[in-house]
Amino acid sequence: MRFAWAAMLGALTLAPAGAQTAPTALVKAGITNALADAPFYVADKRGYFAQEGLKVELVSFDAAARMVAPLASGELDAGGGGIAAGLFNAVARGVGAKIVADKSTSAPGQSTGALMVRKDLIASGKYKTLADLRGAKLALPAAGTGTSTSLDLYFRKFGLSLKDMDLVYLSFPQTAAALANGAIDAGFLTEPSVTSVISKGYAETVAGDDVMFPNHQIAVTQYSEKFIRERRGVAVRFMRATLLGCRDYMDSLAGGHLAGPKGDAMISILVEYSLLKDPAVYREMAVHGCDPDGSLNLASLKADLDYFKSQGLIEGQVEVADAIDPGIATEALKSIGSRSNMRSR
Repeated sequence: MRFAWAAMLGALTLAPAGAQTAPTALVKAGITNALADAPFYVADKRGYFAQEGLKVELVSFDAAARMVAPLASGELDAGGGGIAAGLFNAVARGVGAKIVADKSTSAPGQSTGALMVRKDLIASGKYKTLADLRGAKLALPAAGTGTSTSLDLYFRKFGLSLKDMDLVYLSFPQTAAALANGAIDAGFLTEPSVTSVISKGYAETVAGDDVMFPNHQIAVTQYSEKFIRERRGVAVRFMRATLLGCRDYMDSLAGGHLAGPKGDAMISILVEYSLLKDPAVYREMAVHGCDPDGSLNLASLKADLDYFKSQGLIEGQVEVADAIDPGIATEALKSIGSRSNMRSR
């Protein structure tokens, strides 16, 4: 009996912090199979979800906008994507979802998106400075997204605006193809498309999003209000595991890339979980940052909302404060502590 009690006490003493102490709870989290989903992948692969007593089902969507309805109904617990007018319009309509944490930020030296110009225009001298894009055919992913905010802010530094461009709306793969065949003059792309068009000689980078709009809040994590209201404890546990995944991801960065032994380990996880299966591309492509405390850049969110309002894209009355609930991340930090010193790596 003495040996049995000693073994039991030893096992309790050696149990890892955050080990499962409650019945397993199911959480459904939406992903778009983008690099910004890395913290979810890491938390699942390295057992952070399991340690929190969570069984997480990662549900794929072809666009973050398609998560709005299931988040509103509570069918989906968590998800998120890029900042867009539609996100704020959903809040104005009373759709039941809140922004709870950072998911992707263009910190200096950390950006997956960029303004690209056709290489033949650069080689011929037709493009020398940004002023040469006046009247150019420019591709954007959609109207009313954070991409528009970045580009318009950047263009205004050179006496231009998006209104001076011939705008077309194309998906990132379509934009890459249009740069290749000369159908457009310039376009905004994200990784891995940026690396692809450069390697093939179709286009060159003019400016990354981190240059156009430093510390731009590119994407956010959202929770269903039903998830927050009815299962707040589970919501905090999910956030805690996700932040640990974010910290591992940030630890794997060096010089704006996935590099070194930790970078290789991260690439292995990304290859396993995401749709991009070529490790060489991950090593070459630029990467985004994510705040290790989940902190939101409120000034960035306001800048996007103000721009959307100026373009007549917001329906009804809504402010940034109406769209966020930072309390979940604050509660999660009580047990894992702050790592704000990791924000720029």
